Amino acid sequence: MSVMDKRKFEVMQRRQALLAEISGQREHLAELATRWQPALRMADQAVVAVNFLRVHPVLLAGLAGLLVVRRNGLSGLVKGVWRIVKAYRYVNDFSKKMTSRL
Repeated sequence: MSVMDKRKFEVMQRRQALLAEISGQREHLAELATRWQPALRMADQAVVAVNFLRVHPVLLAGLAGLLVVRRNGLSGLVKGVWRIVKAYRYVNDFSKKMTSRL
C-alpha cells in the first residue's frame, strides 16, 4: 500500500467515524427537541401575548381596571374580559370600515 493510499484510507475511516458521531448527535438533538417542545410552544404563546398587549396598551389598562373594579371572582373577570375583547373587535372592525369609505 502506498503512502497516498494509506492516507486516503485513514481519511475515509475518520470520515466514517465523524458521520457516525453526527448521526448520534442528531438523534440526541431530536430527543431534546421532543422533550422541550411543549415548554417552547408555551413560551412562544407567551411572547405572542406580550407583543399583543404591547401593541394594544388600552386593553392592558382595561384588564387592570377590571381587576380593581370587579369583585365577582374569576368567572366575573372572564366574562368582563370576553366583553372587552368582543367590544374591541367590534370597534376595530367598525373603524376599518369607516376609514375604507373615506
